[in-house]
Formats: sequence, structure tokens, C-alpha cells
Amino acid sequence: MTSTRATLLVTLTGSDRAGVTSTVFAALAPYDTEVLDVEQTVVRGRLTLALLLAPGDAAAEVERLMCRTAQDLGLDASVVPGEGDNRSRRRGRASVVVLAAPLRATAVAAVTRAVAAHGANIDRVRRLSRDPVTTLEIDLSGADVPALRRDLALVATAQGVDIAVAPGGLARRGRRLVVMDVDSTLIQDEVIELLASHAGREAEVADVTAAAMRGELDFAQSLHQRVAALAGLPVEVLESVRDAVRLTPGARTLVRTFKRLGYTVAVVSGGFIEIVAPLAQELGIDHAHANRLEIVDGRLTGRVTGTVVDRAEKAAALRRFAAQEGLPMSRTVAIGDGANDLDMLSVAGLGVAFNAKPVVQQQADATVNVPYLDTVLFMLGISREEVEEADRLDHADG
Repeated sequence: MTSTRATLLVTLTGSDRAGVTSTVFAALAPYDTEVLDVEQTVVRGRLTLALLLAPGDAAAEVERLMCRTAQDLGLDASVVPGEGDNRSRRRGRASVVVLAAPLRATAVAAVTRAVAAHGANIDRVRRLSRDPVTTLEIDLSGADVPALRRDLALVATAQGVDIAVAPGGLARRGRRLVVMDVDSTLIQDEVIELLASHAGREAEVADVTAAAMRGELDFAQSLHQRVAALAGLPVEVLESVRDAVRLTPGARTLVRTFKRLGYTVAVVSGGFIEIVAPLAQELGIDHAHANRLEIVDGRLTGRVTGTVVDRAEKAAALRRFAAQEGLPMSRTVAIGDGANDLDMLSVAGLGVAFNAKPVVQQQADATVNVPYLDTVLFMLGISREEVEEADRLDHADG
């Protein structure tokens, strides 16, 4: 039985260079040695290679061999005898992603202290990105995800970092539906303010928008109030506004990467389909849902038609898209910044507040407070290196 077999835990450390791992295993090849586990990491040129071996009757020879091989390679060696394989991980697997620029030791200490206080074990840590932010992914076992998420939200606020807590294992993999808000999320602008500028009423409309996004006004009421200010504008202003819209930094990378992974991407907006639909088509987004402006005789009437896309309708749209794609709600991600996004952030499997108002950050599963939308990829365990490698391959294929 593997639980009682004699084993050797061999740990080699030192300067990394090509051929170290192959040399070690070539040295082991003549012996009837079973490889139970291997972990290898390199941090700034420093190698750590750990081998869990079942050497059979050759334990003494293998131990001497590993020490001699390490010496030949200029590495330090530790060989610890024992019995059996690794202990099985406890249930309650989770991934904690910590993101900041810069990421300081005090923040990592606070996160790991909270993990330890929950009785969870850190099984693995890896860096997902270095620029423009530093992101660490911490794999845990023995975690109560909802309770840990609540406590780490307090840590995030106190330390000024962004933290996401999500179930680990298979829940971390597979196809997803990602639904994004548009204004101040996918794009940097508020479309209704761009439209209002053509009517000379931008400041007035901006004040109402800000109050609505803070949750101080009913969204539908504020929408009707703001759209009324657009009455009489010629339909041609819509094209001017489409040309003026600025994507949020990282938006193209975010959508492109999600599509490469086979994800379904959707946008839902309290703005207007006349702007949102062409933008979605340009980016290759699968679904778009937004308010529709009423136009009569080539001019805006100051009214919208159809169902108002408020916070309840955004959540309903997310559910509809998930049903259409055959995905459970646990496989959905919502990204938004305002009070109008709260319902969809709540019902999604993971709700991400992107540079959001305080009321939204307090209720979301995860926060991102840097101006790069593609950092949301890191919250899902996708590394910067993986994104850049995919870009290079696409460029080479093109």
C-alpha cells in the first residue's frame, strides 16, 4: 500500500539552468524508483525542485545518488525519509486572488493570517501578473468560502488591495458566461452625458447620473429625467457619440481572451442599444441588451421605448443569457460599477465591482480598483503570461 511504503522527499535548491531536471531524472533511471510527486518553481533564477520518491530496496543508494547529483549540479540537497504519499487535501478547496500595485508584505501577511484563522491550509501560491499590477493566486483546502470571503473583504478594505475568493477544483475551470456593464466599465464614458453635451445640458445630466449610480435615485426615474434632456437632438448625434466613446484600457484584451477560452460574453447597459450594439459587434461580444431611444422624424423625442434596463432587468438578462447558453448561474461572472449593477452582481457566480461606488464594493464578491479591465482575468486565475503567449501565437499565425 502506498500509505506505508518507505519514501524519500528530495528537495534541491540553487541557481536554475537548462538541463537540471533532466539530469536528476537521468540519474534515477537505473534504479527501480517510483515518482510519486514533483513540484518545481523558479523565482528570479532560483530553482526549487522537490521530488517524492518510492525507492523500494534502493533507498540508501538513491539518497547518496541525489546528494552526489546535487553536488555535481552546484545545488543544495535535502533528503528526508518517510512513509506514504502526500496527505489528501481536505474538502473546501478555494482560490484566493490578491491584486495590488504595489503589493506589500503587510497585505500578504493580513491575507494569510485570515486564512490561518479560518483553519484553512495554503497548498500552493503562484504569481499571475507583475505588470501593471502584482497578482498572487493562493490555492487553499479546508476553506469555508462564504465565511472566508466576508473576512477577506474586510482585509481588502483595510489593506487597500483587491481580493477575490472563489471555489477551487473543477469550479475554477470550464466554460463561463461573462456579463459586463458598459458605461464606466467596458467604456470610460457615460454615453448619456456625451449625448447631453450636444444639447448643452451635460452638467445637469451628469449630476443625475452620479446620484443614480450611488443608489440615491430610482434608476428608471433618473433615466427618464435624463433622456428628456435629449429631446430634439438630430439622430446624427448618435454616430458622433459612437465615434467619441473610449474603451477602458484592457477591454479588448479582456474580451479577446474570454473568447479564446470559449466563454460567452455579453453586455447589459442602462445606456442605449444604438451605441452598445455597434460596440458589441466590433468587439465580438455575443449578446447586447440596453435601452432603446425613441426617434421620430429623424430626432430624439426625449423618451425610451420598451422595458427599462434597470438593476432588476440587468439581473434578468443575465439569467436569460445563462439559460440560452445552458450554463448554471454558478458559471456566470458579472462586472459592473454602479448601484444599477447590484442585482446582477448578486445573482452571478462571481460578482466583480470594477472601480465601483462604495455601496457596490461593499456588496460585491470581488473588487478591482485599478484602471485596467483585463485585470479581471487574474481574478479568474488567468495569468498575464498566458494572455501574452496567446497574443504572440495569434500574431504569428496571422
